[in-house]
Amino acid sequence: MSSRSAARRWVVVALGVSLLVAAPFVARAWPVPASGMTAPELVAAIRASDTQAYTGVVRSRGGVELPTDDSLEGAAKLLGRDGTLRVWWTGADAWRVATLRTTGETDLLHRAGQNLRWVYESKNVTVYPDTPVRLPTSVDVLPPVLAERVLQGARPEEVERLPTERIAGRTAAGLRLTPDQAQSSVGRVDLWADVETGLPLRVELYGATGPAALSTSFTDVTLGEPDADALDFRPPEDSRVRYDEVVDAAAAADYYAERFAPERLAGLPLRRPDTFGSVGLYGRGPTVLLALPLRESDAYRLRDELATRPGAVCLTEGRTVAAGPLQLLVTDRMEEPWLLAGTVTRDAVARAARELRADAVVRVGPLDVDDLEAELQPGVEPRERQAPVPSGPSRPLDPGECR
Repeated sequence: MSSRSAARRWVVVALGVSLLVAAPFVARAWPVPASGMTAPELVAAIRASDTQAYTGVVRSRGGVELPTDDSLEGAAKLLGRDGTLRVWWTGADAWRVATLRTTGETDLLHRAGQNLRWVYESKNVTVYPDTPVRLPTSVDVLPPVLAERVLQGARPEEVERLPTERIAGRTAAGLRLTPDQAQSSVGRVDLWADVETGLPLRVELYGATGPAALSTSFTDVTLGEPDADALDFRPPEDSRVRYDEVVDAAAAADYYAERFAPERLAGLPLRRPDTFGSVGLYGRGPTVLLALPLRESDAYRLRDELATRPGAVCLTEGRTVAAGPLQLLVTDRMEEPWLLAGTVTRDAVARAARELRADAVVRVGPLDVDDLEAELQPGVEPRERQAPVPSGPSRPLDPGECR
């Protein structure tokens, strides 16, 4: 099993996939020698770079405003603003990422299934375990992490070579991925990887038209094991330490929600077929669809927030809005609510909403491990029901009809 396989346990909510805008990188003008690798060879080199240790600085720039409420505010701030990160990476089981600000920094450290978040200004420390689902954090905008996700399931006919460039002092071979999926709102993904090691150094995501909607790039990188002291972080004695089992809204929904997402949605398979929870993440490569069960109070606030956004539309399935290549939909008030979001088309989220009405399994009351084991015994009826089957095609609603 590769050293990045642990990172795949962290299913990153699709809200973060398409929220960064390209920053200018003047190093592109530097002349560099061409690379002789074919596109499939470069994909293989990138996938084989998962054991590469490094230290570096990453710059990203956010420019797409994410409709959100308080429960998703942290992810929106992370991915919707300019950012500079310092990273020390030994492997997927041991790393540190510092988000640098003019007023201080926030550090996220990971080791052996445990995470520690340290906020310099407040001296707050939060310790929490890995969870199957979580909202985006600083580690998710690192080029190697993003590159791994966008190449997940990529097919040979979807990739082609781009010219070699100079990035962070390294010669980087270029690759273009053009997803061949009708549900996708992604036009292409361009990325560059170090010729010697295959380590991704820059990732850019484009919608169907217009400039890049996502860009994150190393501005400085050193290959090799980082300083061990950087990973041996000890907060000051006057820090306030808190231990959490459920770190954010996505993790809480996956753990506590009384519904399960189906195995397929809008024609897309689960990205992790071996996971089974309330939150579903579907698709392959840069095409991502999230299905997140909501409490009615959260759904109410999100619907109202979406209504204030330019281009918001009421459909028979719910209220929807696009932000760049990202499409969001909150299902209507007559159903148990879901948030659908991802780099998919409006038709795809509407289809997903209809299918959830028909197929989402609903728990009747709390269901723990003992309950589940009991229900798997012969002759025991599962405590679940099916949601009502939808009727009629999707259509826009008049303002007075919108719920």
